[in-house]
Amino acid sequence: MTKPKTYKTTALFHRPSFIDGFGSIINVAGNYFDFNYSGSNEEADQKAIENDWGVIGDDIREAISKSKKKSLQFQV
Repeated sequence: MTKPKTYKTTALFHRPSFIDGFGSIINVAGNYFDFNYSGSNEEADQKAIENDWGVIGDDIREAISKSKKKSLQFQV
């Protein structure tokens, strides 16, 4: 069984940790952060759109699941 894909709205952005932030203060060269690059603009757009719709789908699945649970509570 394969693990379902996790979607994020921040897929194209690097989310630095506290250590990354502290290390960037000490960095003099200015090239501390590594960004999530794509081969082309089209590829970056495709990744962003896929992740945006994936998050929307996850929200819809969660809403349906919650409504089914509430529906079952009222039937008891």
